[in-house]
Amino acid sequence: MKPSAMLSKWRFDQWTAFAAASLAFLLLAAIFGPLLSHYSAAEISDQSLARPSPLHWMGTDIHGRDLLTRLLCGARISFLVGFFGALVSLMIGSAYGALAGYAGGKVDRLLMQLVDLLYSLPTLIFVIVLIALLEAPLRKAFLAWQLTTLLPYIRIFLLFLGLGLVEWLTMARVVRSRVLVLKEALFVQAARVLGRSPWGILRHHILPHLLGIVAVYLTLTVPAVILSESFLSFLGLGVEPPSASLGTLLADGAQTINPIWTAWWLLVFPSGALAWTLWALNVLGDKLRDRLDPSSR
Repeated sequence: MKPSAMLSKWRFDQWTAFAAASLAFLLLAAIFGPLLSHYSAAEISDQSLARPSPLHWMGTDIHGRDLLTRLLCGARISFLVGFFGALVSLMIGSAYGALAGYAGGKVDRLLMQLVDLLYSLPTLIFVIVLIALLEAPLRKAFLAWQLTTLLPYIRIFLLFLGLGLVEWLTMARVVRSRVLVLKEALFVQAARVLGRSPWGILRHHILPHLLGIVAVYLTLTVPAVILSESFLSFLGLGVEPPSASLGTLLADGAQTINPIWTAWWLLVFPSGALAWTLWALNVLGDKLRDRLDPSSR
């Protein structure tokens, strides 16, 4: 291998290792950071819009709440929405794509035409409509069941569901294309000749060969869901206050922008955390795709 090629490969692996370390650091900070903080995420003080200092490392917001603590709690919620939304996408997309690819014929054409139809719809508008339709009935049901402690988490649950329901389309297409190839493989034909049922063939012979490509696109779906959640929260349709996500923190920072004075730390730190998280996830997803997805080579 030429020295220039070795240097390029080393740099790429170095960036991948840095992305993995960054993601691990962000996850640990989001999980354990709020527990170690001296402040509460909802604790209001008289130090409104205080600049970063040794007392408040990232300053405070307009209500005097510590921004670092709220940023860690917001990152935790954004990670939860991203991971659970991606899992919903994984379950629906994998099952749908495997069924379409293995059934073939008219069933395949019908199912994929439905996917094409859903692709033509604005996905975020679908999530907004879903939240608008289901939030009020769920609130009434929780009040009737005396589950008042769960009321602040209704919007988060709807974000899990809504974003997962709109992000599965790409997963379904990828799984279907792979199943179309695998069902013609010799070991699948041998299993069919031996009398294995279609469900048994899918479960024992096809699905295990999809783990690599599914893991790749699951990694790439997480940042897409996080970005969508941040955008919805920025519009005021995401996490309800006093809870916070990276999107709501950016929205709070945007409200302080005026021609006279701007609390820059309310924008710089949340946007930096969001950009860092998305970068780390996308780098790891690209690396996994290069390693596990044969079609990318």
